[in-house]
Amino acid sequence: MLAEGSPRKVADPFDYGGGHVIPNLAADPGLIYDMDISDHIMFLCAMGYNNSAISFVASEKISCPKEPPSIPNLNLPSIVIPELKTSVTITRKVTNVGEVQSVYQAMVLSPTGVKVVVEPAVLYFNNATKVLPFKVTFTVVHQMQGDYTFGSLIWSDGEHFVRSPIAVRRVMYDSYADIY
Repeated sequence: MLAEGSPRKVADPFDYGGGHVIPNLAADPGLIYDMDISDHIMFLCAMGYNNSAISFVASEKISCPKEPPSIPNLNLPSIVIPELKTSVTITRKVTNVGEVQSVYQAMVLSPTGVKVVVEPAVLYFNNATKVLPFKVTFTVVHQMQGDYTFGSLIWSDGEHFVRSPIAVRRVMYDSYADIY
């Protein structure tokens, strides 16, 4: 499959997206990556917008933290690491919207040349625990400069398969623009 546009190239996940929605399965997802207004505000802070601009959009007074939040930690299902030099850890949280007593196991298809570790690898939900955080650590195994490589993280309880696409670009050297 080729991507549209010029120059012509083989399509990758950036061209065809994270997958297809099957409406009947989407009605019972099992887990969701939930976000509220504070997550969106932290994203705007991380993008470098000033307090007055964010306050205008949010219709309330906003003060961004002195240490800007990390954009890769935005609680989206997709995971993008644009510059992996050695190792990076990101955080996410999922909310159980399925069976109250649920156990989800992580399955990883690692991008080429990257080791992916999910902690914890098993999530246990019950009456008291509906939202659980987890960390994903990406470590370079084969040092290469180049294009993005792709993989996925899937949480499954045997009935639901909650897939997060992963895109990682390994870099060996800082670009000139990053240094100066």
